[in-house]
Amino acid sequence: MDVSNPVWASPIEFLQTVNPENPVMFFAPKALQARTQQFLKGFPGLVTYAVKANPDISVLQSLVSHGITGFDVASPEEIQLMRSLAPEAALHYHNPVRARSEIEFAQRMGVKSYSVDSRSELAKLAEILDPEGVEISVRFALPVDGASYNFGAKFGAIPAAAADLLREVARLGFITSMTFHPGTQCTDAEAWHKYILAAADIAANAGVKIERLNVGGGFPSQRSNEAGDLDEIFGVIDQATTEAFGDNRPALVCEPGRALVADAFALSVGIKAIRDGADVFLNDGIYGGLSEQHLIGLTQRLLAVHPDGTLVAGEGVPHRLFGPTCDSMDMMPGVTHLPAELAEGDYIIFYSLGAYSTATATRFNGFGDLQLATVHTL
Repeated sequence: MDVSNPVWASPIEFLQTVNPENPVMFFAPKALQARTQQFLKGFPGLVTYAVKANPDISVLQSLVSHGITGFDVASPEEIQLMRSLAPEAALHYHNPVRARSEIEFAQRMGVKSYSVDSRSELAKLAEILDPEGVEISVRFALPVDGASYNFGAKFGAIPAAAADLLREVARLGFITSMTFHPGTQCTDAEAWHKYILAAADIAANAGVKIERLNVGGGFPSQRSNEAGDLDEIFGVIDQATTEAFGDNRPALVCEPGRALVADAFALSVGIKAIRDGADVFLNDGIYGGLSEQHLIGLTQRLLAVHPDGTLVAGEGVPHRLFGPTCDSMDMMPGVTHLPAELAEGDYIIFYSLGAYSTATATRFNGFGDLQLATVHTL
């Protein structure tokens, strides 16, 4: 991405001054700082950032400077990146399946925390790692509703298998831990409650006292006006841990990605055409900054703006939204209501798009040249 040097007051000021041809991702560092402090002050344990959500250097440097000391890494490249930016940070290699060469690299880089959800991966870790001072976190999954999509479809042992794994982790001499992920954009605090109770049952069935419990990511960003209350979720996690474990309460860890960075960014896209007054063609789509929207639904927080910076007027009219590529899959889900006076050349600003947008964007068909602009407020 190209980086704009000036710091603009807002996305609207940028749009009316520059009239960009390409999509623009707006970054508000103060919003990222505020959300970071909310997690650090509100979550009752260690906050680790999931690097995959947005690995932009400016984001990572901001998180480090404002007190994030742990990072969830999923690959040797992410490990190398974080060691270069925060050499003393705690790195949690919680991608549950790794090649032996990747484990050996992590070991050389001083990684002390790993996750597993299978006996084959545990055996692999045991072959390579000295258990002294190394944590292995058993990942389990439950059929819990309330998230945008299910993180248990790929990873996570069923409770009975998780108890067997936890028992084996203890026998091998590793620091015992457990982890789960309630699912992305989870707005229901009860999901964490159920998982924490299940974790305590698994530990009891295994006869193992766990040292730490990683309650995953899944915390919601403000994609709508009913996005869930982070402080309420933190409170439920705290209470549920005491309820479930009592005197054997483990230390808590979380690994937010989306909830830390999403609301510090907004994406502006230009309207290329409105086909026969119905279909709106944008200059970005699922192969660019809107890559995740067809999976979890289009963010409900958006604003239509004329090139002169004034808001587009008129009652909401239903439109289908399409990206710029020649791929028929390049479209947003459902219909979106946009002001009646919307016209070619106008802009739409989509909010809460700081996670899984720039990280997964491509240049398919020659589109997707995202510019990054820094703003005081979104």
